[in-house]
Amino acid sequence: MKRNLAYILGVMLISVASCGFTNKSFENDDKDKLLLDLITYVLQKGHYEPKDINDDFSVSIFNDFLDVIDPTKRYFLESDIKEFEQYKFQLDDQIKSTDISFFNLVYDRLMMRMEAAKILYQEVLDTPFDYSKNENIDIDYEKMAFAKDKDELHERWRLQLKYATLGTYDSKLRQLENGEDEDSAQEGSPKITSPKEAEVSARASTKKTLDEFFDFVGDLERKDWFVQYINTIVDEFDPHTFYFAPDDKEKFDMSMSGKFEGIGARLQKKPEGAKIVDIISGGPVWRDGQLEVGDQILKVGQEGEEPINIVGMRLDDAIKLIKGPKGTIVKLTVRKIDGSMEEVSLTRDVVELEESFAKSANIIKGNQKFGLIDLPKFYVDFDDYTERNAATDVAKEVERLKQEGAEGLILDLRDNGGGSLKTVVEMAGLFIKDGPIVQVRSSGKGKDVYDDKDERIQWDGPLVILVNELSASASEILAAAMQDYKRAIVIGSKQTFGKGTVQNVIPLDNIVRSNEHGQLGAIKLTTQKFYRINGGSTQLEGVKSDVVVPDKYSYIDLGERDQSNPLKWDKISPADYKPWDGYIDYEQTVANSTRRMENNPQIKLIEENAKWLKSQQDEMVISLNYDAYKKEEEKDKVKSDYFKTINEYDSKLSFESLKYEEELFTQDSVLREKRDRWHKSLAKDVYVEEAVNVLQDLKVNNIKHGKLAVKG
Repeated sequence: MKRNLAYILGVMLISVASCGFTNKSFENDDKDKLLLDLITYVLQKGHYEPKDINDDFSVSIFNDFLDVIDPTKRYFLESDIKEFEQYKFQLDDQIKSTDISFFNLVYDRLMMRMEAAKILYQEVLDTPFDYSKNENIDIDYEKMAFAKDKDELHERWRLQLKYATLGTYDSKLRQLENGEDEDSAQEGSPKITSPKEAEVSARASTKKTLDEFFDFVGDLERKDWFVQYINTIVDEFDPHTFYFAPDDKEKFDMSMSGKFEGIGARLQKKPEGAKIVDIISGGPVWRDGQLEVGDQILKVGQEGEEPINIVGMRLDDAIKLIKGPKGTIVKLTVRKIDGSMEEVSLTRDVVELEESFAKSANIIKGNQKFGLIDLPKFYVDFDDYTERNAATDVAKEVERLKQEGAEGLILDLRDNGGGSLKTVVEMAGLFIKDGPIVQVRSSGKGKDVYDDKDERIQWDGPLVILVNELSASASEILAAAMQDYKRAIVIGSKQTFGKGTVQNVIPLDNIVRSNEHGQLGAIKLTTQKFYRINGGSTQLEGVKSDVVVPDKYSYIDLGERDQSNPLKWDKISPADYKPWDGYIDYEQTVANSTRRMENNPQIKLIEENAKWLKSQQDEMVISLNYDAYKKEEEKDKVKSDYFKTINEYDSKLSFESLKYEEELFTQDSVLREKRDRWHKSLAKDVYVEEAVNVLQDLKVNNIKHGKLAVKG
C-alpha cells in the first residue's frame, strides 16, 4: 500500500508541476484563483472517487455555500438569492476557469447584510419583549424560506432574539423569587427588584452575547470566508476531504500529536484581552504557578523586545505571539483576578495535552482485578513517529496492567474518532500472533493488506472492546479486526460511525514551484478505502457490536450515513486469516451478555432517555409565551429529574490508578483530581460493568486457563 500511495502522490506532484500553475496569467493578488485551480486539480487527479464538475455539481455548491454562511437565514433577503441565482448553473464553469465572481458577490453582500444586522439586533433589543403574548417560533431553518423584505427580516430577528432571551428572563425571575441577586453582585449592575427589571436585564445579557459574536465575526478576514467557499467545493467529493488554511494545518498536526510548543494555557478572547480559561497540567504556566484561571493577558513581549498590546487583537493572532519554540522566553503583562497588574516571564516548552493520550485503571471486583485502557484517539507525531504514538502508549499500559495482575482487559474506544492507520495495525498486533489486520484499496487498483508480522502476543487474556456511534475510522478497523478474529467481544451501539475511508494530508506548497503567494495550506484528501479482513467495508455500515446496548445517541442522526456526500458501501475478497482459538463457547458468552443487558433496568432507563432526547430534538415549533414556556419547562424538568437517576447508578466496582501514576500524584494534584473524577464516572458506567461480566465469562472459557493449556 505504501508503494501505491507513494506512486499516486509522486504522479500528482509531477503532473501538477508540469501544468505550470505559476505560469498562468494570475494577477499578483489572485492567490484565491491559484488556490482554487490547484485544489480542483488535486481533487480530480488524486481523490479516490473523483466527481464530474457539471451543472448538478454547480447546484450543490450554490445551495451548500449559502447554507454554510447563512444557516438560520437571518442575513440574506429573497432578492439577494434571486440575484445570486444567475450563477446557480455556472459554478462548474467558474471553477474550471478559476472565476470567483460568485464568491465575490456573495461575500460583499454578506458583509453588507451583517453590518445591517448589527443595527437591526440593537433596535430589536431596545424594545421590551411581551412574554404574555401567544406567539411561536419555528426553528426548522432548513425548510424556511429567505425573508421577502427588510420588514420580514426584522420580524425574524425579533422572534429569534425573543427566543434567545426567554431562558435568561426565566432564570432572572427565579432569582428574584428566591431572593437571589446574582446581577447586583457584578460591579455596576443594577439590582433586580421586579419582573420588568428582569426583562430589561435579560435583553442586556442577550445583547452582550451578540456583541461578542459580532466582535468575533469582525475578526474574520476575507480569506477566512474564502476558505469556507473552497471547503464547500471540497466537501462535494466526500465529507472527510478538507482544505486546511496554513494556520489550520498547524492545529490539525497539534490535535493528531496531542502536543504543541507554548505556555500551556487555553485562552478566550475578551474585550479587555485574552482570558485564561484552563491551565494544562504539566505545562509552563502550571509549573510556574504565578498565573491562574481568570487572569487576563494584556500585552505579550518577546525576550529583548517591546511588548505588544493584544487588547482588541484577533485571538489567533494573539496566540501566535504567545506560542513559540521550546526554550524561548515570553513576557506577559497580566491583570490578575484581584485587579493587580503583573509581568510574568515564562520559558516556553513542549506541552502535552494529557487528555488526548491513553490512560488506564485497575478495576477491582471482589478478589479479582481487571484492566481498562481508555483511548481517546489514535494519535501520532507526524514529524517523528517514534516520539509518541497511540500504539506504543497502549503497549506500555498493557504491560503495566499485566504486572499489576489484571485478569482481563477492556479497551474503551467510545467517542474515539480515529487517527493514524499505522498505529492501528501495531496495536492490533498486541492481541494476536500474526496475520492481516486491514485491507486497503486505492482507486482503480487492487487491494493491499496490512499485516501484523510480529509473532509475539503481548496480551493473550480475555479482551472486550467498548464502542459507540462516535467510534470511527481507526477505531472501527481495530474493533472489526478483533471481531473477525473472534479475539474480542465488542460491546456497544448497533453500529459504529461508518467511516471506511483513508485520508492523506498533502501540503500544497510542495506542489507549486516558485510560489510568490505565500503559504497555501494543505488538503486532506480521501485516497483509499479500507476493508475488514472478512472483505466487507466499514463504510456506512460501521462495525455491528456483538452485544448491542442503547445509549444516549441511539435515536439521534449520527454517523457517516447522515453526512453529506458519503462514499458508498461495497466489499472485496476476504484476506487469509484464522480466527483466534483461545475461547470456548464464544457465542454463548455473547448470548449471556445480551440477555443480561436486555433485562438490565439501567439499560432500559438509558433507552427511554434516548427516545426522549430524540423527541426533544424533533420539536421545531416553540412557544414564546412565558406561561406556556413554564408549563413545558416544568414537564421537561420532571422528565429530566427522572433521568438524573442514570448518573446515580452504582456498579459496585472499585477503580484505582496504576502504581506509576500514584507516584506522579505526589507532584501533580491536578492529575490526581482528574483521575478521581474519571474513576467516579467509571463506577457509574453500566457498560464498563457489563464488560467486566464478559471478561469473567471469557476467563472461565479461556483455553489458556483451562485443561487444554497443555497443548501450548
